[in-house]
Amino acid sequence: MAQQLLYPARWCWKNDSLVGHEAVVCKNNATSAAPPSEHTKHTDDIPAIDHWSSKVTSDLTHIRTRQANSGLPASPTERPATRPSTTSFAKVMQQAKPTPAAQLTVGNGNTLTGIVRNQAGASGLKLSGFDEHRLVQQLANANKISNADLIYVGQRIDLASLNHELETLKNNTAQTSVQGTTAKIQAVQSASAALASRKLSAAPLAAVTPKALSPVSHPVLEKTLERAVAKGFIPAIDKVPVYEKILQMAKEHRFAPDDFARMTLMESDGMNPRASNQRCHGIIQFCDGPARGAASAGYADNPKAILDLSVHKQLNLVDKYFGDVGLKNQGPAGLEDLYLSVLNPASRSERQVTAALDIGGKQARVLYTDNDTDAPITRLSIRQGLLQNAAARLGQMLPTAMRGPSPRTHQVANNDQH
Repeated sequence: MAQQLLYPARWCWKNDSLVGHEAVVCKNNATSAAPPSEHTKHTDDIPAIDHWSSKVTSDLTHIRTRQANSGLPASPTERPATRPSTTSFAKVMQQAKPTPAAQLTVGNGNTLTGIVRNQAGASGLKLSGFDEHRLVQQLANANKISNADLIYVGQRIDLASLNHELETLKNNTAQTSVQGTTAKIQAVQSASAALASRKLSAAPLAAVTPKALSPVSHPVLEKTLERAVAKGFIPAIDKVPVYEKILQMAKEHRFAPDDFARMTLMESDGMNPRASNQRCHGIIQFCDGPARGAASAGYADNPKAILDLSVHKQLNLVDKYFGDVGLKNQGPAGLEDLYLSVLNPASRSERQVTAALDIGGKQARVLYTDNDTDAPITRLSIRQGLLQNAAARLGQMLPTAMRGPSPRTHQVANNDQH
């Protein structure tokens, strides 16, 4: 079978030789005819075919250029552009989404706190004061920066650990939001069913609606620690370890972390490790004498040596002391049980809230009933006094029920307890 060649519809011939193709008429006395058959084609024709091929290519290029410039549609023989699929578009957009920088070069005015805030903002997060400080310290540790307040222009900061923590926080926040919404929906559905079964009784809906889930927060403890850092009681780099140690003790000995903060605000102005009244020392006032706090902590021979320990190290002594006095057996321990474990453990046996407690020595005025040093100290007066003292030192972080006016609320004795 003869080879099939791709020729235009008409050709120009001269002296039995192919001389080219013209779009309309043949020139130079050439005749117009159909494409040659295989047996009439000569080898001399090859250059002519090359000439035609070049011309056709040139013509097509010219036509396409004119179409593009005039806005005309492409030739029907050309494949139309395909519309990208929704999946492909989403994939492209996902790839185009900016990802958190893995490193940052410190510039003028940069601080680790600012870097953490910017990265959090880019992730759509608003950090609490505590989370911000915690992430600053972790970022400093990850980059082996001993002083989180001192970085240098040109210094390279690795942000990998920070980005990981922010992603974890973001996921936890999203999960909490979903859980909270789900809990509310389920609560409303349950409440509706309950009301229907009771034929729309007058039971209030709020009574069966649980609170929305939210991340655990200890505002009094957090503010106490911020205050302690500002006063120089705790190095900034120790704030997170101190916080975590207190949470660990609270779980072990069954007390509220905020109550521990209130207790230290009374005993040591909020975790001042060098607080002392010459007989009692440190953040919870370990007192001299046999079977007292200093002896339990292992400092019977030299109680004042406790003052040379950091807050974090003193917390280890507090942990041991709480174990010795059986605090977790009171549990869950209320504010007054926690404080009595420090002040006079034996008084915890008195359960009547208004009964006079056998507390020796002069105590802070706010611990007495009606702030009257001639009145007895009771469980109720201890609770009220600790709440009032914390409010005075932290700026009115007082429960609503305790915010009534009191003429002597702010008359607080400093380190003159026992």
